[in-house]
Amino acid sequence: EFRKIRQANPDFVKLCLNSELSSEITLQPINRYKLDSAIIFSDILMIPYALGQKVEFIKDYGPKLEKFDLKKLLKQNTNDYTRTLKPVYDAITLTRENLSKEKSLIGFVGAPWTLMVYILDLKEKKNQINLNKIKYTKNELNLIFERLNEFICLHIKNQINAGADVIQIFDSWAGEIPKKDLKSYCYLPNQKIVDFCKSNKIPVICFPKGINRNYLDFNKIVKPDG
Repeated sequence: EFRKIRQANPDFVKLCLNSELSSEITLQPINRYKLDSAIIFSDILMIPYALGQKVEFIKDYGPKLEKFDLKKLLKQNTNDYTRTLKPVYDAITLTRENLSKEKSLIGFVGAPWTLMVYILDLKEKKNQINLNKIKYTKNELNLIFERLNEFICLHIKNQINAGADVIQIFDSWAGEIPKKDLKSYCYLPNQKIVDFCKSNKIPVICFPKGINRNYLDFNKIVKPDG
């Protein structure tokens, strides 16, 4: 049933911004199986899309973003950003209305580092990134991290207001961070978002994929709920 919808909607970004279809897809597994919760059908790259960076999903390659413009990111305002992502929030509200009360609804975001891998086009092959492609100074990188954090937290707040019960933070490229940079690129950015969630009484799950033996350090510093 998902493949049928996907075949009729080849533009993945447009599908994520179709509130009714997004909600329908979210509920498909719930209707099939006795699952505890639903996770909204969307994508972590809706954030850069809402920040004005063109996003394409290319078959057999994955997501491709247009060249990053730091000035554009710094000028972006929260009203335009929220307006662009309104269909995602509408899908959450619609899903919450059609989901039984005992089942939770999970919203999600990409962590700053993982978003940056896509935003700065660091991806080389399916499971590899090239850190030498970073052309920004440490101060500029910190600025990008801070600005992304602001918009990530706004996206979290909007999802919760729309009806999500839990937030998951996907740091899908955390395993590619050099050990010396794990604290500054992974632990601390995730901790800022977790602290934001906790201050707003939002349960939060972290997924720093591939950090292996460093999970213990991650949990000691970040302290997510799951």
